[in-house]
Amino acid sequence: MTLSKSPEKIRSLFNGIAEKYDFMNNLISLGLHRKIKKISAETLDIKPHSKVLDACCGTGDMADIIKKIQPLADVTGCDFSEKMLEIAKAKIHNVKFIYSDVSNLEFSDNNFDFVTMAFGLRNIANPEKVLNEIYRVLKPGGEFLHLDFGRKNLLNGIFDIEAPLFAKMFYGNKSPYEYLVKSKRVFPEPDELIEDFEKCGFKFKKKKDFLCGAISVQIMKK
Repeated sequence: MTLSKSPEKIRSLFNGIAEKYDFMNNLISLGLHRKIKKISAETLDIKPHSKVLDACCGTGDMADIIKKIQPLADVTGCDFSEKMLEIAKAKIHNVKFIYSDVSNLEFSDNNFDFVTMAFGLRNIANPEKVLNEIYRVLKPGGEFLHLDFGRKNLLNGIFDIEAPLFAKMFYGNKSPYEYLVKSKRVFPEPDELIEDFEKCGFKFKKKKDFLCGAISVQIMKK
């Protein structure tokens, strides 16, 4: 299955759903997405003054969670959806949010102790380029946390049905969520992702599954 992921299309899609993005995430996941993000972030040993980049930050959930876990961390969120960033900046005031394309990060080499990305990589046309950028901006020994859908099991299938349905009911347009379902179906499963990460120079550290493997987090080290 081929799926267009041109940057212009993806930016337009996320700008279009930004206003109700948090509401839809809470509805579709029954609020579990924030709990999963919190448990995932807690697997990182983020110390005071650690520098953390949340790439493809969207409306800022992951960056906010990290800042609450370690209030003294220096947390930056970046995204190329202007509307998503507007919402993040309006609701979260102790995190720096910047407009930046994750495939061409505006940071120097060896800059961050941690880079996180939740539900973002599968929307990128050239993931290898993005992974190389993340590797570049991480300090030696730094860690990359990747969180997204995992094995294509029954719970994953339920999401495929309910996401467009709820989008039609509460958002009025199911097509953006039909894209998100399709992007999930063609995205590699966690073990395949780990191999892709290792090809970019990362070393596998740990993996944790949620909801019988329907969601998975992988921690890689530079």
